[in-house]
Order: sequence, then C-alpha cells, then structure tokens
Amino acid sequence: MKYSRVLLKLSGEALGGEKGTGLDPLFLERLSEELKTVVDHGMQLALVVGGGNFFRGLSVKGATMNRVRADYIGMLGTAMNGLAIANFLEDAGVPAVVQSALEIPRVCNLVQPFNAIKKLKEGNVVIFVGGTGNPFFSTDTTAALRAAEIQAEVVLKATKVDGVYDSDPVTNPDAKRFETISYDDVLERKLKVMDLTAITMCRENKIPIIVFNMLEPGNIIKALDGTALCTTVTA
Repeated sequence: MKYSRVLLKLSGEALGGEKGTGLDPLFLERLSEELKTVVDHGMQLALVVGGGNFFRGLSVKGATMNRVRADYIGMLGTAMNGLAIANFLEDAGVPAVVQSALEIPRVCNLVQPFNAIKKLKEGNVVIFVGGTGNPFFSTDTTAALRAAEIQAEVVLKATKVDGVYDSDPVTNPDAKRFETISYDDVLERKLKVMDLTAITMCRENKIPIIVFNMLEPGNIIKALDGTALCTTVTA
C-alpha cells in the first residue's frame, strides 16, 4: 500500500443509510468491515465524522436559533456517531478510541494528537469527534486539522460521487471528472471538494485528498490501492 497512516472523512448523513438520518445498522456493519480491511492491510486509520444525520447547524442559519449554539449541537451529534462507529468496530474485532474536541469525560477522552499517534501505532482506529471544538468551523476543516496533527499521509473524502467534476454530474451528463487536480485549481474554480479552510490547510501541509464514492461497497480500500474511480487533489 502507498500510505501507512490515513485519515477518512465521513459525513454524518452516510451513517443514516438511504434516509440520511439517524443510524443505519446495516451501513455501520458494512463500514466497520471495510475499515477492518484497511487495518488488516497494515495501515493506521483515523476518522473524522460529521453529525448531519442528527443535526446541521447551518440549516438553522438565519432562523431563531443562535448559530453558535446550533454548531455546538452539531458537534454533540458527531460524538454520538463516533461512539456508534467505535461500537461496530469493536464488534468486528477492531479496537477503537474516540477522542473529542469537547469535554465529555464520561464517554470519551479529549483530543490529544500525540496520544492519538500512539494509539494508531498500537493498532487502534482513532475516531475524532466534536469538530474543532469551536463554532463556525466545518468537519472538513476538522479533518484537515486532525490529519496535520497526526501527520497523516492522505485524507480520504467520502462522497456520493466518484470524484471531482468540472460541473454537477447529476444535472450535467457531459460533466468531466478529474483524475488529478491541484489545490489551486480547486480554489480558483470554486469546486465543492472541501471548504476553503480545509483545502488551504491540506495544501500548506502537503496532504493529498482522495475524493471517492462511499456508496460503492469496498471503495475505501480501492481508493487507497488506486483501483477505484476517484480524484486526487494534490500540488
């Protein structure tokens, strides 16, 4: 395998299965088996998970709910998702550690990058939850930040499409998929890969981003061994 330490960014909606809400046990079982395959190939694996299957802070922007409070609710949603993934991983025989940017001492530890690296080397999957611990930052930015902190060699961005296109492939059948594209091109074209802060952070830390289709079973390991249809964002 090309990479030895990997960070996977998962949306919360993915954990909700077809409905995109709550937790889908069938998807979590498949996910845990796919993550086990990554670990069995000798790679160290960390996850950053969103909370959109429970709550999306941005969805109430402009409404009566305070944006800061809404974002904290979303962060708590990521913690629920991380604990669920850890449970299914352990059922699959893979040790897992949940580290949170928010203090939730009864259920998980605080984010500690050096401890996370130690746990990765010991064979644990490390699941980062609670976002950055601050409102106004996305879980994409969290993924870039945690990848830099643990010195990950690549960020896997799980999506519903098989890479980055020059336009929306759902509405434009002639949309072109990029096999590789630079960070600068993504920023200049305003392509919806990850948010501006996340792309910039990955560029500054020279961390490539692989965008792939999570809905295709087995695609996590295929994205890592180069056999999946995907897009690599790099310098």
